[in-house]
Amino acid sequence: MESEGALLNNQREQTSICFKAFMLKNSTKSNLNLYDHFARVLTKVMDERPENVVDVIEDMSHEVKRGLLLDKQSTLRDIPLSAAAQLLAEQQMLLFSRGGSDDGDQEVETPLPNVSEVGFLLEQAGVGLGREEMLKVFLALKQLVNSQPLARCRLWGKILGTEGNYLVAEGEYRDEEEGIHEETAEDAEGEPRDDDEEAEMVEIDTLPRSTFKPPPVVPKEDNRTGVNKFTYFVCREPGLPWMRLPTVTPTQITAARHIRKFFTGRLEAPIVSYPPFPGNEANYLRAQIARISASTQVSPLGFYQFGEEEGEEEEEGARDSFEENPDFEGIPVPEMAESLSTWVHHVQHILQQGRCVWVNLAEKPEDDFEEEADEEVKEEADEPEPEVGPPLLTPLSEDAEITTTPPWSSKMSSTLISQFAVAVLHSNLWPGAYAYASGKKFENIYFGWGLKFAGEVYTPTFPTMPQREYTSGPEITEALDPSLEEEQALKAALEEQKAAQDETGGLGGDEEDDD
Repeated sequence: MESEGALLNNQREQTSICFKAFMLKNSTKSNLNLYDHFARVLTKVMDERPENVVDVIEDMSHEVKRGLLLDKQSTLRDIPLSAAAQLLAEQQMLLFSRGGSDDGDQEVETPLPNVSEVGFLLEQAGVGLGREEMLKVFLALKQLVNSQPLARCRLWGKILGTEGNYLVAEGEYRDEEEGIHEETAEDAEGEPRDDDEEAEMVEIDTLPRSTFKPPPVVPKEDNRTGVNKFTYFVCREPGLPWMRLPTVTPTQITAARHIRKFFTGRLEAPIVSYPPFPGNEANYLRAQIARISASTQVSPLGFYQFGEEEGEEEEEGARDSFEENPDFEGIPVPEMAESLSTWVHHVQHILQQGRCVWVNLAEKPEDDFEEEADEEVKEEADEPEPEVGPPLLTPLSEDAEITTTPPWSSKMSSTLISQFAVAVLHSNLWPGAYAYASGKKFENIYFGWGLKFAGEVYTPTFPTMPQREYTSGPEITEALDPSLEEEQALKAALEEQKAAQDETGGLGGDEEDDD
């Protein structure tokens, strides 16, 4: 009997040890175990001795668990705001601060446009950025006008990008010297070398030089003329600093016509494309702005007119400036919505050369006029034909179609209340370009990706075909090296030939002595 009792006690002891080990097992979620938790709960019950303890045991257990996590909860912090969003908010707060120099704004003429009115009319046309963003853009343009000596400023539009967008402002400086960009290092590298430097290089470099002559570079148009008539500023968000875009060159415009690239939102980003683009994203953005402006900047017929003196002196195709018509009374909105002949282009057309005014690249400097008569005749025969584009103030009805798509679509903002409607024009050639007109007021704006409509299918430019290899011949074919026996045989033959020549020379000398 005693042995059976001892065995039973031993089994109970083993069972209790196993159960205690089970209760000491930590949880994978809270890293707590049931044994210690029960000990803390019972200790709390003995210390507090609450009434009806069986009814509040669950709450006491919850308080014990919560008490263990108080220290950990005290280390938690709220999620901080994004650094970019906070920086943008701080920058935009400056737009709503009024400076001390704003008291006399109503008395002094300002180039700041009425963006609120433009936004309202664009809203009637069904396009725009929204009232909140338009207000921020209005204040950002005011900041630009206060920081730059501009005589004219307007909101050109907004170009979308993959990482950020560009707000574009078009401006014109008061003085001609203000808009001239300083010469960059790249322009300095492109200057021709002096003759002395070339002579030194010829003396040092004895390698053969290529006879290939690259085609002449088309010179860019001066400031305030052609594609560089206006200066453009961009910023990613209202409140951020405005950045002035560089002037555009004909080479950049020509290259931009052969590629299709989305903008990234970073002006310094490289343009990786074929054909290669000469510049970074800032240059590509400026080239696209010039192309869009030349194709989509329109105005009602009769709003602008040519000057009388200019019209008498210059031909119609060579006119590059105009003035507002003070006698313009406006065109009825239904008529402008129905007929494209009531709209005209007021920005010069960009030629295939990449300029608005054609330049003859075959002309030589005045120092090289001393040539023969036959050469002059050949040059006259090869003289390129000047390229002429459509003149200024050409009606939109003369624009060419792309495949079967008309270049423009027009409508009225409202057919129910036509008395207060505006005429809306939408470009199908550059999706995102809009124009509206109502009475004597009109405006052009662009909201899009900066890409031209390419028809049904866009085919990128293929690389050029590889050049043919040089014709193989004996003069360039590598011969096999002779063997040792062949070298020795050739050496012996040369020695015999030399000995025979010496003997022949000696006999000839003896005969002369005998004579």
